[in-house]
Amino acid sequence: MTDNNAIKTIFANAIDGRSDEIKRISLDILNHPESGYREYRTSRLVADWFRTNGFHVQTDVAKTGVISTLETGRPGPHVVVMGELDALLVPKHLYADRETGAAHACGHHAQIGSMLTVAAGLLNESVNKNLAGKISFMATPAEEYIELEYRQTLVDNGEIEFFGGKQEFIKLGHFNDVDIAMLTHTGSELRGTLGIGGSNNGMVGKTIRYTGRAAHAGGSPHLGINSLNAAHLALAAIHAQRETFRDSDTVRVHPIITKGGSAVNSVPSDVRLETYVRASNVPAILRTSQKVDRAFRSGALATGSSVEIITTPGYLPAKYDSSLTELYSHNAASLIGDDNIIRLNHGTGCTDMGDVSQIVPAIQPSANATTGSGHGTDYRVDNYELAITKAGKAMGMTLIDLLSADGEKARDIAGSFDAPMTIDDYLHRMRSFRSRDTYEE
Repeated sequence: MTDNNAIKTIFANAIDGRSDEIKRISLDILNHPESGYREYRTSRLVADWFRTNGFHVQTDVAKTGVISTLETGRPGPHVVVMGELDALLVPKHLYADRETGAAHACGHHAQIGSMLTVAAGLLNESVNKNLAGKISFMATPAEEYIELEYRQTLVDNGEIEFFGGKQEFIKLGHFNDVDIAMLTHTGSELRGTLGIGGSNNGMVGKTIRYTGRAAHAGGSPHLGINSLNAAHLALAAIHAQRETFRDSDTVRVHPIITKGGSAVNSVPSDVRLETYVRASNVPAILRTSQKVDRAFRSGALATGSSVEIITTPGYLPAKYDSSLTELYSHNAASLIGDDNIIRLNHGTGCTDMGDVSQIVPAIQPSANATTGSGHGTDYRVDNYELAITKAGKAMGMTLIDLLSADGEKARDIAGSFDAPMTIDDYLHRMRSFRSRDTYEE
């Protein structure tokens, strides 16, 4: 059996010979952004790379997802490395699509690059012959929880059940035999570092539709029922509740109006909103969700309009595995030094890696290789060596530790993982969040 350090050196050298190629793919994705469940071009690009390099490839998983597998030929655990295909909608971003407004303002193009980096290094026979088990590379759609009305049409048409791509992968059975999962996100905590640990909020999503009565806004507003006023009152009611949100629950509620009316000279009769209800734990999400629903109902009650509130399963809080984190930390430090490994705090954003972390040991370290504000017009990856190459090396070296020696380390970590829920429990829990209620005077 070859020493792990020697295997890791061969792995890293194999990557160095292909880093420019993988960066070009990431930049191609950056320049052709696509939002969730619309990532057709990005999906083809990723699938083509895996096919060209001899992987077994599944496409059209949860509409646009890709799964590529590498079988070592020796029995052992199943480890998954992931990357996310989708972009946000940030129309004024430098790299935004002019027609759709999609932009990689969260660095998912670099995630795909770090995932491909791991795959490129594992292709070396001197590396994979020393490993056991199976490695899957999952390029998942729709991590950004946006365009809720569009996704609801996909649900209504039976194309998906859940708004998040990893949730769909879980539902479709692609995690049934998975033992460990990892993904590296980009971040901006402390430039030049890799962040480990941390946790994230969970959330539910809501789409709200007020239905009033149209009338001439100048000539006969008294004959109308103003749905925009109903929405305005509801937003004020939500704000009035903020002092009841406990700091320890890290609650975040941030509605937007997606349709404010049809014409300025007509009393708005069709007004629509979207919001998240985020918190660090499920009981706080549910409590806050009830408060938010009451606020939306109050707007309808005050104006005489009706309101439909659709609540959709969001993401569960993320809890990353400590044993896997420590193993990753050791490998990351060997690349950039102990002083450049930082511990992450709780993050009030959400990710469907939280759902994965509820059923298998999972980590989502951050490559702090960006400038600007995440999800903002100025967010840029400016250190691709860290975001793609070193991030991929750190994950791949961790994978080597996991699957060498017949996968003993992976078996230990997976065996000691106290899963908060089984996959069946998870699906039941997520489906329980869904509701559609209409309130009228």
